[in-house]
Amino acid sequence: MAELRLGPLLRYTDGSCATVWVETDRPCTAEVRCADGARGTARSFRIAGHHYALVPVGGLTPGTATEYEVLLDGTGVWPPPDSRFPPSVIATPGDDEGMRVAFGSCRWAAPPSGGKGRVGPDALDTLSARVAADPGGARPDVLLLLGDQVYADEISDATREWIAGRRDVTAGPGDQVADYEEYTRLYYESWLDPEVRWLLSTVPSCMIFDDHDVIDDWNTSAAWLADMRATDWWQERVLSGLMSYWVYQQLGNLSPDELAADPLYTTVREASDGTDALREFAARADADPASVRWSYRRDFGRTRLLMVDSRAARVLDEDRRTMLDPGEAAWLREQVMEGRGDGDGGRNGGSGSSSDGDSDGAYDHLLIGTSLPWLLPHLVHDVEAWNAAMCGGERGARWARIGERIRRGADLEHWSAFPTSFDALGDLIADAGTGPGAPATVSVLSGDVHHAYVAEPSWPGRTPDARVAQLTCSPVHNSVPLSIRLGFRFGWSAPARALGRRIARHGRCAPPAVSWRRTGGPWFGNQIMTLTLRGRSARLRLEQAHANRDGTNALRTVTDRELT
Repeated sequence: MAELRLGPLLRYTDGSCATVWVETDRPCTAEVRCADGARGTARSFRIAGHHYALVPVGGLTPGTATEYEVLLDGTGVWPPPDSRFPPSVIATPGDDEGMRVAFGSCRWAAPPSGGKGRVGPDALDTLSARVAADPGGARPDVLLLLGDQVYADEISDATREWIAGRRDVTAGPGDQVADYEEYTRLYYESWLDPEVRWLLSTVPSCMIFDDHDVIDDWNTSAAWLADMRATDWWQERVLSGLMSYWVYQQLGNLSPDELAADPLYTTVREASDGTDALREFAARADADPASVRWSYRRDFGRTRLLMVDSRAARVLDEDRRTMLDPGEAAWLREQVMEGRGDGDGGRNGGSGSSSDGDSDGAYDHLLIGTSLPWLLPHLVHDVEAWNAAMCGGERGARWARIGERIRRGADLEHWSAFPTSFDALGDLIADAGTGPGAPATVSVLSGDVHHAYVAEPSWPGRTPDARVAQLTCSPVHNSVPLSIRLGFRFGWSAPARALGRRIARHGRCAPPAVSWRRTGGPWFGNQIMTLTLRGRSARLRLEQAHANRDGTNALRTVTDRELT
């Protein structure tokens, strides 16, 4: 009898359909049955000895929530008979309802080997416990996981022991993940957590990768990539990382229509074993990143979400270095400007554009999800811009070599380390937020930097009609050592800003096309942000997980403010 290995994960939802992802222990037919009669089935597909199914569920009624169960070959496997959680539900948005968007990044399922200081309670676990305790109360309508869903380079003691039982950890990547099987272990460890497993079964999720999903500082520079490709283990590591990301994260990001039009998904489902087809796809994505699009769009009524790949889509050549390759940048502008009298809405054959919102493409709120913050503390921004100039040869070959060492050692590879792309994103945001039909808000949602803050930009000579904000929330569950706290507190200070300007002058850096000020934070801890969008209003809440004296955990509100 087939059994459920992981899941179910409720992924895509709109007014009438949803997708539910599962991993099973053998080939089977997976079925989702809803209490209101809606249902769907899918035959499992095989990748590297593992079995998966993404079940499309149709016939849902907008504006309702219906309980569901999962069956494998006709036998019920979810909910478990001894579950201490409420039934999982599929909730569909109504036409006039507002929505709650919760987001964050950087989650250790368990602290890594060696330890890095106190970690504290998991914000996702704590959110799950709150939702479970009041299943009829307010809950997120969608959960955005903005990178570092798993840590391939910082594994737990239990995973290290498991890996050491199957290969020599003194060779290759050592006690880091080496291949697809080891990636599956990371997801198993992370998503089998009871609270997280139940939360992901009942709250739809959208995901995008960041560096630790593959390796720390993934695609920092052309020189970094050349060094990695010279090793005897990198090729297997990166291909396995992309393969597992496609299976565990990317498939669920797409709508049923997009999945039906995806030739790789069709091939994998129809093959007796889809491993070779998926591996060929991953090899192509690694060799030619512009041939694959990981970014995607979701429309939730009058809210547009664009999840942007700020890792694999980079152009790394120093003489034309950009965060997004030209095709990716054009796609992003098309998605932003559709309904604003510009762009074709992504009708260019690439995966990722979705039409589950209004047919005219207009929106009241624009959310740009990018794992790396666009607006950073001013000192960090100026150091990254200076470093980009040094590495580009602004002060000669010696400074270029020094700059590359500093770039890798200090993780200088955010949007500000790609000055052309930083300015281009600022111009695009200003264009989107200005003029007739402008949205009420444009929010850049990010994580990565292990603290939370709100920053608001301004443009010389123009004032967008929309309220624009950089909203950064990290980590969900990770250590935040004192050095990070002190460094970022100083990085936001006035003396740090003055120091940054001096460093930028040494690099002969042009001033950025946008200025910004911090209007909230910095806040440190395991935390999650929630945007509540209703009509043209937007409200922001940041909550941190804290341990109570009675041994329970709770989310405590750190800030709660109107954005409009």
